[in-house]
Amino acid sequence: MTGALHRFFTDDHRRLEEWLDRAAADPDQIDTASYETFRRGLLKHIGMEEKILLPAAQAARGGDPLPTAEKLRLDHGALATLLVPHPSPQIIAALRAVLADHNLLEESPGGLYELCEALAGEALDDLLAKARSAPEVSAMPHKSDPNVFAVLRRVLARAGYDFDAYAESTMR
Repeated sequence: MTGALHRFFTDDHRRLEEWLDRAAADPDQIDTASYETFRRGLLKHIGMEEKILLPAAQAARGGDPLPTAEKLRLDHGALATLLVPHPSPQIIAALRAVLADHNLLEESPGGLYELCEALAGEALDDLLAKARSAPEVSAMPHKSDPNVFAVLRRVLARAGYDFDAYAESTMR
């Protein structure tokens, strides 16, 4: 059975998925307003995990990070980097693939949210309050120059993903 923290973060995952679905509903034209709402929401969500959950879990473990912390952070870097270029079918396919794997690490039994709930103990309400009061974030303008894509490929590869495979998946 999951608790309030787990529900808060998984509900946010579903909300973000809905915005991404809206943005990509027309395969010929990305809805930029919906995509920008998704983009800012994902950055906020990553920030809550990086600034609130992972540090709280590490502190509760006496300074030892969670075993999945490194992978979660690599995924967060990959996701944030995917938000830099202008959205395209390839970018959206890559976002969906990374999010599918990443969200499993967080939502599954024994995942980030369940572990954070267990480790928080009496501090759970405070942890949830911090997440609920996390500020909205702004996003820098998109950049799609070749250097951005070179960095994107390296960051995704480091996290275990092949950006070019998503180009193939969008051409089917």
